[in-house]
Amino acid sequence: MERFSHRWGRALLLLREAGADGVTLGGGATPPAWGAFPPAFAPPASGGGAFPVAADPSAFFAAGAEAWAKGLDSWGRMMGLDTAAKDQAKDRRFAAPEWHENPVFDTIRKTYLALADKLLGSVEDLDGLDEEARQRLRFGVQSFVDAMSPSNFALTNPQVLKKTIETRGENLLKGLANMLKDISAGQMTQTRAGAFEVGTHLATTPGKVVKRTPLYELIQYTPTTEEVLEAPLVVFPPWINRYYILDLTPEKSFVKWCVDNGITLFMVSWKSADESIAHVSLEDYVLRGQVDAIDTVRDLLGVANVHALGYCVAGTTLAATLAYLHAHKQQKTVKSATFLTAQVDFAHAGDLKLFSGTETMALLDQLTKGKGYFDGRYMAAIFNMLRGRDLIWSYVVNNYLLGQEPPPFDLLHWNSDTTNLPAGWHRDYLDSLYKGNKLVEAGAISVEGTPIDIGKVKTPCYIQAGREDHIAPPESVWKVMNHFQGPKRFVLAGSGHIAGVVNHPSAQKYQYWVNDQPCGTLESFVEGAEEHKGSWWPDWLEWLKSHGAKPVKAEGARIPGQGKLKAIEAAPGSYVKAR
Repeated sequence: MERFSHRWGRALLLLREAGADGVTLGGGATPPAWGAFPPAFAPPASGGGAFPVAADPSAFFAAGAEAWAKGLDSWGRMMGLDTAAKDQAKDRRFAAPEWHENPVFDTIRKTYLALADKLLGSVEDLDGLDEEARQRLRFGVQSFVDAMSPSNFALTNPQVLKKTIETRGENLLKGLANMLKDISAGQMTQTRAGAFEVGTHLATTPGKVVKRTPLYELIQYTPTTEEVLEAPLVVFPPWINRYYILDLTPEKSFVKWCVDNGITLFMVSWKSADESIAHVSLEDYVLRGQVDAIDTVRDLLGVANVHALGYCVAGTTLAATLAYLHAHKQQKTVKSATFLTAQVDFAHAGDLKLFSGTETMALLDQLTKGKGYFDGRYMAAIFNMLRGRDLIWSYVVNNYLLGQEPPPFDLLHWNSDTTNLPAGWHRDYLDSLYKGNKLVEAGAISVEGTPIDIGKVKTPCYIQAGREDHIAPPESVWKVMNHFQGPKRFVLAGSGHIAGVVNHPSAQKYQYWVNDQPCGTLESFVEGAEEHKGSWWPDWLEWLKSHGAKPVKAEGARIPGQGKLKAIEAAPGSYVKAR
């Protein structure tokens, strides 16, 4: 428990750094929704499990809520807020009918939303701020506004009040138990425990681990078609997460869909960092990771080249890998490259860039001192902060105030399945790329003596961005178009960093935009783009086949374990299960 408090204290320091000077993000103490409940919610002094709130608990709660409403309304009038305009605001925090039908809670809701708009609008109206300072202030104010939502407090949330009266406080006792369990685990519960198991419910596409190195396992998947494309696909997932984001349940799996469409697919499963790989660097992920996997697959299948795919940070290093191969006249070993929500130019890298400051670096050094790797739970906390309303406060309400268990959700199980990171490499990634933006400077970065110049990359590239991506904003992903010299296809997908990628065609969700005309900016791309309903996956498959659709029999080395590399174990392997 003490360790958890220590971790969250440091996580709050990270959040405070992201905010601008003078902006209070959480009152400088325990987050409001985790603090002490008012006396009416306190456990009885002796005996009994219920909360003896008052002779008429509903009257007590009503009085408290009405006091809040009057106070907020007074502030709203004093500030000249237009609360009427908030009557139709769509917000999942206030979806319960009581927020609209009860005059007290309707006043609380509308006044809060108006105050929130006023605070956020003031950030845009301030003069004398450069864009970086404005971004920091914007993030800090948004974090504060989300934390102070009346939905996060027992006395101002009608659903919590109703539940407390109905159960005589049992929901708060259960919520306390849930909170203590999370404290012990070191992270917030976002999905029902035990609902998913890797290899049983998730990452179930049949295949074999055919190679294991100190850095990664190579998984080859079993073909399901009589013929496959001659050039295989090698997928590099981000090492900051488990690879099975691309192989969730079968109905969502990108891996299964590719295999069923005749692609020989290999997946790299990175090892979660421990002391044994604490020393790894960019050179390791490029040469002993991506280049090694590409050469291994080429040799195994006896093919001249492969298709490569890099997701998120693995796409960043894939750009460096392509530049390295070009420098050594080996560029033809990669027939095409696909970049999913990947950044190479970090000039406009979004809110995550706020966590690359001097204080963050010093804190990172302190957290990793003596062990050489960064506990993935810290990284998960930071990513949750980027979407605090959905990934933190909604669970504070559901788990701690309502005392409920979150529903099972495969995506959030993956999100909570954290991966440790090599400390030195992680620090260098933030310092050299996010902060220094050196990848776009020719020769500013070297891989074992080879200067990296992504401006010389001529490999055909498919570049996908998410319209609502908060981790790799589309404006940042677009910048790839300004650096690579070869043929490029840019696709803007609906939704964000995960849902915009993991969007099986059978789901018939979202949409994507393409523009076949030359475009110099993302704005001009959007202006002339054509919208297509559903998933971008079929568009990508058609593009991939345009770079080599020659079929070969799915036999011999195309079957995992039947080539020169024998099967080590069945997919999903050991690295993905290591904790």
